[in-house]
Amino acid sequence: QVQLVESGGGLVQPGGSLRLSCAASGSIFSINAMGWYRQAPGKERELVAAITSGGSTNYADSMKGRFTISRDNAKNTMYLQMNSLKPEDTAVYYCNADLRAVVRGSLGNFEVWGQGTLVTVSS
Repeated sequence: QVQLVESGGGLVQPGGSLRLSCAASGSIFSINAMGWYRQAPGKERELVAAITSGGSTNYADSMKGRFTISRDNAKNTMYLQMNSLKPEDTAVYYCNADLRAVVRGSLGNFEVWGQGTLVTVSS
């Protein structure tokens, strides 16, 4: 079974920082693009940032300059460093990965989501 597990969420004051991690596990052959998404209460899920296997990145406009996405391919882990957090950054943050893995004995391409980690920015 292939899964993504996020960690690092929590409560932080406005202006503070948090670092999220997303670890992929299972019979993974390779991981292509990975990304962070978020969903605030009453809103649709939106892209926060994405990173390719080669390290190319892109960010949603509101996160540019405050958030940094990175990955450690040797550890099958992705990170999101979030600085200068604002109350409007409060959301459940999900990681996503396009990967190639063996599931039920067959090698295939899969899109996998994590279970989400809650980030609350409040004083």
